[in-house]
Amino acid sequence: MNSTTRRGLLKGGVAMTAGLAAGKASAAGPDPLITELQDWASYTGAGVDETPYGMPIRFESHVVRRNVEWLTASPISSINFTPIHALDGTITPQGCAFERHHSGAIELSKDDYRLMINGLVDRPLVFTYDDLERFPRENHVYFCECAANTGMEWAGSQLNGVQFTHGMIHNMEYTGIPLRTLLKEAGADMSADKWVYVEGADASSNGRSIPMEKALDDVLVAFKANGEALRMEHGYPVRLVVPGWEGNMWVKWLRRVEVVDVAVESREETSKYTDVYEDGTARKWTWVMDAKSVITSPSPQMPIKHGAGPLVISGLAWSGHGQITRVDVSKDGGITWETARLGKQGDTKALTRFYLDTTWDGKPMLLQARAMDETGYVQPTKDQLREQRGENAVYHNNCIQTWYVSPEGIAENVEVS
Repeated sequence: MNSTTRRGLLKGGVAMTAGLAAGKASAAGPDPLITELQDWASYTGAGVDETPYGMPIRFESHVVRRNVEWLTASPISSINFTPIHALDGTITPQGCAFERHHSGAIELSKDDYRLMINGLVDRPLVFTYDDLERFPRENHVYFCECAANTGMEWAGSQLNGVQFTHGMIHNMEYTGIPLRTLLKEAGADMSADKWVYVEGADASSNGRSIPMEKALDDVLVAFKANGEALRMEHGYPVRLVVPGWEGNMWVKWLRRVEVVDVAVESREETSKYTDVYEDGTARKWTWVMDAKSVITSPSPQMPIKHGAGPLVISGLAWSGHGQITRVDVSKDGGITWETARLGKQGDTKALTRFYLDTTWDGKPMLLQARAMDETGYVQPTKDQLREQRGENAVYHNNCIQTWYVSPEGIAENVEVS
């Protein structure tokens, strides 16, 4: 290699090859785990009364959300990152799903919950939680991604772990009522030029404006996730789900939906959650999360432990514009690409798992993934994004991510140019 610095790694490039080979298990001698009676087979285990609500076994205690202490001034207004490196499939368990707070997670009971629909409506209404459960409901799997996910990568300030570079995301099956149903119940003015302003019941209120077209499309007023009640940190008992759009709009502890003539231009859509260019101007209303992907294994938190031989490269891809149609994987920093195998397909605005079943020859790799969605959009490189928007931005970084994998199987966050 010409350079091993994080930024500008490999100005020339590395030629790498990989072939497919059948793997086989081998043993140096009799395995005591097979030939001897083990403790766990000599006594009875836990009874059902000891596990009224199932928790992960202690051997998986490392699979937890984590924060970055210096990222925000206080954990009351901070982020917990999903351990996406340790998960497979696409559904994120609620207990380790990304969470973001602006004034801390609150305890709000179902009995105390109220949702107001007001503004440009014929009948201002207030719903209790029990009222909401009487409406026809729908189930949809969607991803929720913070607009700041991967934000530290803009200027090369890199965090060494996919949980921290890409973990401001989760993917859950939400159960709820289409917002359009409640707007119709209130006799809302649903003209195309109208907006809805939504706010939460927590101290920050976190108000956001949503165009009426989106409100009538696929926005959900949700009260379940993955089949159970929302967790406190995810907005129990009711939150908003805004598929494909930045997570800040997914207002938790939803208390009010106001129909208005124009966008309210709140703090969260002016001084925050706008994208600053090199000249200081900012673009706003950048709601949609563009197509993005990342390899979760191997990655800095998931080294290769078995040495050369058969290797499954795995990762996640998603797009706020719809379905992921293809993911390519490169093992040489973008010089050559191979098309990955997609897992479950058909979900729109949801995570898609991809796999590349390959063989590792034990030589260094520069792993990258590149996603494409149903609109034809192709995930850009960091240099392409920087050329468009400079390095002042924080939000909406959907760049191609690179992991350098050493001959020892250790992965590190790097850049390729």
